Amino acid sequence: MTLMPELPEVEVTRQSFAERIEGAQVLSVHVGKPLRWPLQHDVDALSGWRVGVVTRRGKYLWVPLHGPGELAGGLLIHLGMSGSLAFSDRMGALGQHDHFEMLTSRGTLRLTDPRRFGAVVWGDALDAGVPARLLAGLGVEPFDPAFTGEHMHQRLQGRRVSIKQALLAGDIVVGAGNIYACEALFRAGIDPRLAAGRLSRPRCARLAAEVRSVLAQAIALGGSSLKDFKDAHGSQGHFQLSTQVYGREGQPCRTCATPIKRVTQGQRSTFYCPVCQKK
Repeated sequence: MTLMPELPEVEVTRQSFAERIEGAQVLSVHVGKPLRWPLQHDVDALSGWRVGVVTRRGKYLWVPLHGPGELAGGLLIHLGMSGSLAFSDRMGALGQHDHFEMLTSRGTLRLTDPRRFGAVVWGDALDAGVPARLLAGLGVEPFDPAFTGEHMHQRLQGRRVSIKQALLAGDIVVGAGNIYACEALFRAGIDPRLAAGRLSRPRCARLAAEVRSVLAQAIALGGSSLKDFKDAHGSQGHFQLSTQVYGREGQPCRTCATPIKRVTQGQRSTFYCPVCQKK
């Protein structure tokens, strides 16, 4: 079972190298086999630039770079389906799946991506060029005060798709990927097949709180490692060991002992308890 890196995994990755690379000087940049989009910047011209504060937006990482004079920009990084970032001052030789590497005065940042669905693209700013286009449709961050039950209720009005699919769309809130949407819906007691537009304000408030809670717990546990994910230290996450419904088809619900069911929604597996979760 493979899990695409979602918001918790990306945030865990950011936390594992952001402080160490901040302020580092770029010594060289190497680009290997093409990723989803071209980098769109002369890599040799980045030598001597300094790394700023690494941030995250949804499942994207922004590595700002400051050049001579007023020059500035950054690299927007996406891990794709199976990508991972490593940061170390003792990096081995490049392997066949290592497609981007930035050598700095504090260590080497390397993207490994066997399926090459990841991306590293240049932008003059987060709100300009390619980064602006890629981030334009994203919903609010789950830990932003703007993400409330009322916000969710307003955005769900008139939607006939299931609440599970509405969460995965990412235009209401970012980060509720498949595993975390399943878990949040279970904790909120909501059947994942329920039409999104039918959720009441109280149920939206509870779901928003559970989305936030599940993602916070996942980050605290280092994300989920079902197959590929490792942070920049090479460590795996442990959230998958505490799931209530995800990946537990046929096993007893930890609350009521009813066997967990699995259905397919939008080509993704959904796990739920038919007793604890109501329409």
